[in-house]
Amino acid sequence: MAARDGDGWAECAQGHRHWGVHGASGLLAVHHDALGVPHVLMQKRSWWSHHGGTWGLPGGARDSHEDAVAGALREAREEAALRAEELRVQGVYLDDHGGWTFETVIAASAELLAAAPANSESTEMRWLPLPEIARLRLHPGFAATWQQVQGAIRPETIVLDVANIVGARAERGWWSDRLGAATRLLHDVAGLRLEHPVLSRWYPRIVAVVEGAARSAPDVPGIQVVAATGSGDDAIVDVVRRAEPWERVLVVTADRALRQRVGELGAETAGPKWLLSRLRR
Repeated sequence: MAARDGDGWAECAQGHRHWGVHGASGLLAVHHDALGVPHVLMQKRSWWSHHGGTWGLPGGARDSHEDAVAGALREAREEAALRAEELRVQGVYLDDHGGWTFETVIAASAELLAAAPANSESTEMRWLPLPEIARLRLHPGFAATWQQVQGAIRPETIVLDVANIVGARAERGWWSDRLGAATRLLHDVAGLRLEHPVLSRWYPRIVAVVEGAARSAPDVPGIQVVAATGSGDDAIVDVVRRAEPWERVLVVTADRALRQRVGELGAETAGPKWLLSRLRR
């Protein structure tokens, strides 16, 4: 495997030529303003490039050693001087042409990051509100998938009622070792690849609320652990209340009173079986 070995033309099963021997990926950076309006960082391609003069995403050919996320973040750094640490990857949308793929990496930005063409491949970088994008002369590949992709740019958070899920899991001895049971659950969830109706890979923000004897559960990569100082239900409601209005929040619990409380705040709910059935796959 060699670095920068992805440049070159490839032909898909549909008979089209695409740039990227190993496929390609692009970065869809999105920022929601105070009113919840999404703004997407768009790139105007240089006249000499493939589909020059059209608007699309920073991106390009993936190298053989890269996955879609690594390739998209590298291209965004090279083309728009964006840094990976300024973005949170939410998911990947796969556009499969048969033998060649383009993967759109959706990443949230907390602000409208400064971005400008960093090489000769583009003439302009501009943050645009969602309603304005359809008015542009779009790159045909971007235009073909935009309707599906834009429906998946909203940030999503899963909140776990750990005590309730551990009880439903009913491992042997969990009652006398709640900390151990909670810790095992967190590690299992961290290794889980969740399915999404639109995205081929989904990376929701996961918040796990622990209470009582499990309050000292350790941090787990990819999971924000919140130790309730009092009621676990109150801590979960507080997490939901602090979510942004445009954020989709799913609370995993079987507690009816808690489901009603978070539902009144706009959150969706699912029972522990929703999560446990996925852990058994």
